[in-house]
Amino acid sequence: MFPRPLTPLAAPNGAEPLGRALRRAPLGRARAGLGGPPLLLPSMLMFAVIVASSGLLFVIERGILAEMKPLPLHPPGREGAAWRGTAPKPGGLSLSAGDSDLQVRQDVRNRTLRTVCRQPGMPRDPWDLPVGQRRTLLRHILVSDRYRFLYCYVPKVACSNWKRVLKVLAGVLDNVDVRLKMDHRSDLVFLADLRPEEIRYRLQHYFKFLFVRDPLERLLSAYRNKFGEIREYQQRYGAEIVRRYRAGAGPSPAGDDVTFPEFLRYLVDEDPERMNEHWMPVYHLCQPCAVHYDFVGSYERLEADANQVLEWVRAPPHVRFPARQAWYRPASPESLHYHLCSAPRALLQDVLPKYILDFSLFAYPLPNVTREACQQ
Repeated sequence: MFPRPLTPLAAPNGAEPLGRALRRAPLGRARAGLGGPPLLLPSMLMFAVIVASSGLLFVIERGILAEMKPLPLHPPGREGAAWRGTAPKPGGLSLSAGDSDLQVRQDVRNRTLRTVCRQPGMPRDPWDLPVGQRRTLLRHILVSDRYRFLYCYVPKVACSNWKRVLKVLAGVLDNVDVRLKMDHRSDLVFLADLRPEEIRYRLQHYFKFLFVRDPLERLLSAYRNKFGEIREYQQRYGAEIVRRYRAGAGPSPAGDDVTFPEFLRYLVDEDPERMNEHWMPVYHLCQPCAVHYDFVGSYERLEADANQVLEWVRAPPHVRFPARQAWYRPASPESLHYHLCSAPRALLQDVLPKYILDFSLFAYPLPNVTREACQQ
């Protein structure tokens, strides 16, 4: 009924364990390639050359990957797919002739994920992870036993709407349009709530999915929301960021005027495994090598991908993914371009290695912040 989990490809002989290289990767303000070990990404030769040869800033400067578009990930085929309101299609889901380009892009993305995860040292199972990483993972995977699926939620990638859907499917809410403040914990079941044998069973037998977003666009969304609107984040994180990175800030800043470059400097000095979930890399939140996800949806194709998932899990026809509110203004590519062009390129060089696996695994392009592009 569901698309088959991705099957890893064979690792190239003699490849350095990627997991070991990542664990050795320098934190703090050390720049990629300047005294620190390289990040090896053999699934994408360009990424390997970029990082290992200290060329990440060169890519930013030249915009080598700027013309690439986010690659949608859809299964090319699916045995026994059950569609809401229609009979199962023989041979599973197939793309029309006009979607051949999407098929190629999907295959590239799937192959990237499989190849990177096959490298020596990468986790193959949640129990291969250190305790702290496994705890983070299990706390981010939501469970629907009625519809037999697992959803790894990623903050700032429509996770509040997905939690509404889960509550409707569980009978807690009448519909996704009910007006209420979302409680992100109550009436939800997480893998972390279950016993090890229950976790293993669900990981083996349930449909598993997550949704991803351009890494820098997700960071900008978190920055705008948390430091522009949420007093708790301004006091807990904003005040500390201002004290740490703004000359003459004083001992008690309000934290409500953090600049985007200050936020980026804060991220440079943070250990990705200990970041707040709203800016923690997706790789650390959902561990796509330790968990073999059946589907990775894109924020850029949110409605179509979300409704496709609901079809696959046989949700009732009246259950739909919530429409975007008219007042909501997501971080746009134009806004992201403005903020990135306003930040020092050397600072971007320091930040990007923290999220390089999110760029690589999910086939998002590195930003184009050449002088020419920023003058447009």
